[in-house]
Amino acid sequence: MQGISPESRKLADGIVWQNVYSQLSDEIRIRYYSPKTLKTYKNWIRQFQTFTRNKDPKKVYANDVKEFLTHLAVKQMVSGSTQNQAFNALLFFFRHVLHKEFGKINGVIRAKHRPYIPVVLSRKEIDFMLDYLDYPYDLVVKLLYGCGLRLFGCLGLRVRCFNFDAGILTVHDGKGKKDRTVPLPAMIVPQLCRHLESLKDLHDLDLKKDYRGVFLVNALEKKYRSAAKEFAWQWYFPANFPSICSSLPL
Repeated sequence: MQGISPESRKLADGIVWQNVYSQLSDEIRIRYYSPKTLKTYKNWIRQFQTFTRNKDPKKVYANDVKEFLTHLAVKQMVSGSTQNQAFNALLFFFRHVLHKEFGKINGVIRAKHRPYIPVVLSRKEIDFMLDYLDYPYDLVVKLLYGCGLRLFGCLGLRVRCFNFDAGILTVHDGKGKKDRTVPLPAMIVPQLCRHLESLKDLHDLDLKKDYRGVFLVNALEKKYRSAAKEFAWQWYFPANFPSICSSLPL
């Protein structure tokens, strides 16, 4: 009786791991983790898959995790935070995809945490930098600096996030998928309002071109059919040109 050929085995292993990544995506989404987290976790699981030479996921154990984490520290010389990120990805993978615990990992060589002193620019340096930025990039930086926003948090702002009457900005789905409000810097409110007026003109032009609207998160697109074209849901910092996506509903 003939055994399974290496080619068939490789194909079977590939199918098994494809199912694993599909389950990983499902587990990430039902917990409303960010797409960035999904991308990061997938990257670490792929590296772990390569390290274990496509071992059947059901046959990977704590010792495999230990060897992989040690490999990252010794061979790849990653930082302590990077090794911790890999550990968290594997912990999620074992717990929610493989449905088993790998327990306490002993004997792992820990990557060293290098002392890091953050660089803080002075007010004069900030002003000097803003002088070299063109609109609307200068407005983005002013919001980052004045409201303490992260870059993607700022670029993900919509018109509805701004309450000029109350002088506050609402940041939705920030770190940890939490909402928070921050005061708008009074010095840039006039510029923010002028930018808003330009968005109204752009939105009117888009409506005349019968565009399909902006992307909405999760099930909002199905729940509120017309929201994608409403001004309140438009990006505050839209792209220079529309994206093409054939999967959007008419």
